[in-house]
Amino acid sequence: MSAADSENNSANNKLVNDKDLPLREDIRFLGRMLGDTLREQDGDSAFELVENIRQTAIRFHRDQDPKAREELDAILDRLSDENALPVVRAFSYFSLLSNIAEDVHHNRRRRAHLRAESPLQEGSLTLALERVLTSNNNSPVILFDFFKKAVVSPVLTAHPTEVQRRSILDCQLTIERLLRERARTELTPNELRHNEENLRATIEILWQTRMLRPSRLSVNDEIENGLTFYSYTFLTEIPYIYAKIEDFLERRLNQSEIPAVSSFLRIGSWIGGDRDGNPFVTHDVMLRAVERQSSVALDYYIDAAQKIGRSMSLTEQLVKVSDDIKELVATAPDIPNRSDEPYRRIFLSIGARLVATARQFGHQVLQLSTAEKREPYADCAEFLRDLDTIIASLKQHKSAWIARGALRNLRRAADVFGFHLTPLDMRQHSKIHEQVVSELFQHHTGKSGYAQLDQKQRTEWLLSEISQSRPILATYDGFSELAQSELRILHCAADIHRRFGRAALPNYIISMTTSIINVLEVAYLLQQVGLLQSGENPQLHLNIIPLFETISDLRVCGEIMDQLFSTPYYRKLLVSRGNVQEVMLGYSDSNKDGGFITSNWEIYKAEIELTKVFAKHNVELRLFHGRGGTVGRGGGPSYQSILAQPPGSVNGQIRVTEQGEVISSKYAEPEIGRRNLETLVAATMEATLLGHDSLGANADRYYQAMEELASASFAAYRDLVYETEGFKKFFLESTPIREMSGLHIGSRPPSRKNSDAIEDLRAIPWVFSWSLSRMMLPGWYGFGHAVEAFVNREDQAGQGLALLQEMYREWPFMQTLLSNMDMVLAKTDMGIASRYAELVEDVALREQIFGRIKEEWSRSQKWLFAVTGHTELLQDNPTLARSIRNRTPYIDPLNHLQVELLRRYRSGEDSEEVKRSIHLTINGVTAGLRNSG
Repeated sequence: MSAADSENNSANNKLVNDKDLPLREDIRFLGRMLGDTLREQDGDSAFELVENIRQTAIRFHRDQDPKAREELDAILDRLSDENALPVVRAFSYFSLLSNIAEDVHHNRRRRAHLRAESPLQEGSLTLALERVLTSNNNSPVILFDFFKKAVVSPVLTAHPTEVQRRSILDCQLTIERLLRERARTELTPNELRHNEENLRATIEILWQTRMLRPSRLSVNDEIENGLTFYSYTFLTEIPYIYAKIEDFLERRLNQSEIPAVSSFLRIGSWIGGDRDGNPFVTHDVMLRAVERQSSVALDYYIDAAQKIGRSMSLTEQLVKVSDDIKELVATAPDIPNRSDEPYRRIFLSIGARLVATARQFGHQVLQLSTAEKREPYADCAEFLRDLDTIIASLKQHKSAWIARGALRNLRRAADVFGFHLTPLDMRQHSKIHEQVVSELFQHHTGKSGYAQLDQKQRTEWLLSEISQSRPILATYDGFSELAQSELRILHCAADIHRRFGRAALPNYIISMTTSIINVLEVAYLLQQVGLLQSGENPQLHLNIIPLFETISDLRVCGEIMDQLFSTPYYRKLLVSRGNVQEVMLGYSDSNKDGGFITSNWEIYKAEIELTKVFAKHNVELRLFHGRGGTVGRGGGPSYQSILAQPPGSVNGQIRVTEQGEVISSKYAEPEIGRRNLETLVAATMEATLLGHDSLGANADRYYQAMEELASASFAAYRDLVYETEGFKKFFLESTPIREMSGLHIGSRPPSRKNSDAIEDLRAIPWVFSWSLSRMMLPGWYGFGHAVEAFVNREDQAGQGLALLQEMYREWPFMQTLLSNMDMVLAKTDMGIASRYAELVEDVALREQIFGRIKEEWSRSQKWLFAVTGHTELLQDNPTLARSIRNRTPYIDPLNHLQVELLRRYRSGEDSEEVKRSIHLTINGVTAGLRNSG
């Protein structure tokens, strides 16, 4: 590095540090309050113990000082089980408070950027709109066409990595609000004192609140937890985003009014409908999920209608109204002394009708005290017509500003969320479908042996059955318990369609799809309950979505879809669904199956092949990305990931799963939630309309290189995980995977089968446990081996590294791949990982396997730097580097404590204090890492 470069870097670091001064002050401020609480609640000795552990852990991390390690071991060894609890809780809360300060600071920096009218940041919605207009000669046509066909949908899933209780989250949001108030408002001395008192009180509540759940979450609990994010963020912020788009276009195009933007951004959900591996999702649970969702939507509309109605004091003595308004007023209740206020009277009527609608759905709701009983709305479209009538009249009669704001937002919310709030997806494993179809085969034909038929015979029988009209299955008598359960769920789905509309339950996802039979079996099952109506022009009432999860399935997904589209009767079914076929790609299981590099490359290739197959058959493709919270499960920054998709694969339509603790980190706070949603929209828009990732003549060279890298990475990963004797033992002993089962963090069992085999373990606990041990193996293992083999090949003639460097410069896919791995390596800590490895009792096994892991970690980091040209991790992401640096002093001690507690527990100390402390450390490390599973 030149002297000039060093000087520039120093200046840049100083600038970053100056900008981060408020963050450091906030961390110290909150840390001091927590320290005061610790002293008050547990005494000076507890505080001094915590501080001693923190300082010693920092020395160990910073210097890898053997003396610091000895001191740390001595402190932890002397720590009694009883004293361990407040220490663990203190570090967990220090970490949580640091996260809050970081979020507030990030918003503060962003707002300062906007106030200064600085250049728009990558990923902002405004910049994306500006780019599209500029590239299209300022014509808005392409944008409005995009909005009409676009589907952008984050889908919330209930997966067991979200360990935080709602009570803790509520405290966290309160602290965030109070800290934000200090940052944004010039408070008087008295106001400042009250603010600090409220902060201290909330931290005190936090300290005196139980961090862990006393029992495992039920699916109903998960449903309620998921619904909180609609109240926190979605119901208010999604209408705000649409208003922002419309307002920007009005200003940019210099038009007082533009065509309404179609509602393309919607939130989806699996919570209560995903029964793959979860026996607790029953028909009753699914029905409750839909009922509760509907109840939240209607409660919101009722409250909004009341608030707007109270403000609508416009009098006919001063304003005119449309004839349509006069008709509505004629049916509205009179209000003493306010008979000349038509809009207020209409909103009273609207509120009463919404109450009647809610009651018709079976929801518990209080009647409006001043309203007479009214007829319920037939559907949400009728509610929308009333709102449109009001808005049109206001605009016609010099009240355009009143038609905006809360009224416009209510109208948009009703259009987006309907009376059902969110579309709930159903999901089940293909093997379950096969078992149920086998029983139905025997029931209808009087013969057994469906499973023994070959693929051609099964396909012919299924198509024959699906194409013929059949009476709806009326009884479950004679079927197994499994089949009865599945049939009840399907009948419940049909009932949900009748009661809440098809938009409430639009999708059926098939886990582990391996052939077209899996799709046809679901079509056959839907037919049994009336969700598929046969005949010459058949009607399919749900989208059937194949999910391709393993490496082998990803490699043949194009072939499977080609066979499906070549089936005439299935094409007829697709026509009834608008000729759109959704395909889901599983990141988690493919990563666990083949490793990080191979998984990402096989998904990329699958998208290319699917795009070709869909174009060949003239079917519209919608991809559903089963991305997890971590890189090891396909996570990572959404903006870069979407732009890195193959050309033509986004095409305005994308669904993405949001899982585990990522949901609360993204959507618990409204401003952060809105920014994340805007980024998702911006990326989809740019990927569709601006033609990113055009490799041109370089495609063949780059694809060939990636094929070689993926092949070598796959071999290295499989050799370690599935072919090394004793690896399962190493994994079970060097991570907290077994102890995690006692932490009540989700309704779903950790394995698909009653087995501890790695093959049967779900991808979520697999990644979660590696994250807790700080090895982070699923997010990087195999990369170093693959690059080294590629570069060292004789026929590369010394050009292998140059080619990879070129790919990194020119190819968004490669940039995103290495950026995500860079983040994982930055969170990896081999010093701490070595302490977990010491839990493996077989010394020879430990040294052999951990030695290989550590060697590959060094190799991966070396070649990452060689390809990117960086000299340190996160060199091009100082914000994330700062974030990890701020959290490390609080995460590392929890890891050290966890190792000591695991050692005690496994040696026979199974007291409640030890178990609770272990679970608290899992909670704390998860919160600190922020995307652990």
